[in-house]
Amino acid sequence: MAKRIKAAKEGLDKLKMYSLNEAVQQLKNRSKVKFDETVDVAINLGIDPKQSDQLVRGMVAMPNGLGKTVRVAVFAKGDKAEAAKKAGAELVGGDELAEEISKGNFNFDVCIASPDMMGVVGKIGKILGPKGLMPNPKLGTVTPNVEAAVKAAKAGQVEFKVEKAAIIHAGVAKVSFAEDAIMGNIKAFVDAVAKAKPAGVKGEYIKKISISTTMGPGMKLDLTDVLAA
Repeated sequence: MAKRIKAAKEGLDKLKMYSLNEAVQQLKNRSKVKFDETVDVAINLGIDPKQSDQLVRGMVAMPNGLGKTVRVAVFAKGDKAEAAKKAGAELVGGDELAEEISKGNFNFDVCIASPDMMGVVGKIGKILGPKGLMPNPKLGTVTPNVEAAVKAAKAGQVEFKVEKAAIIHAGVAKVSFAEDAIMGNIKAFVDAVAKAKPAGVKGEYIKKISISTTMGPGMKLDLTDVLAA
């Protein structure tokens, strides 16, 4: 393991600010493990997460998908339930679905709800919330158009939320993707975070961007190159 990590880091300049294109090339060339690694992005922000008006959160669709199967649970009834099923949702229901979740059955990655079902969802909020699965209108997961929400989730969406250390990170692609596809997803993610800048934030908002693979070393990106792209 130590030899593999050492080999992956060999030749990298810790102080260098890499262009997005060069960094992605390096990631692909240095991925030597037997599984398809995830490409991770970490963004350091010039905000104070302790201030309620400086919280950064959102959802962004990856233009080139995520390279994985996303399982979706939907709280809906009637026509909306049927629409959710046709759109590909694996789990659709109301009280019975809430009961399954309360038993600890979490065989899904995204939870969506129509507004009229939030009374049911609220009963298991203490279970869904800590797992980051609570439907939220700001993220488009509480919506009357559950069909569109399911399709968007299936296509590949990334949720982002600033952490206590003022860092946002997420997996945005697979290393097996073409270079252009990886770069396209990274640009979309960075752009979404940039657009989510709180009105009260002054000074430099995005301070540092780094990318890495699941088992690989990180590389700092040239902000001028990424933000101008």
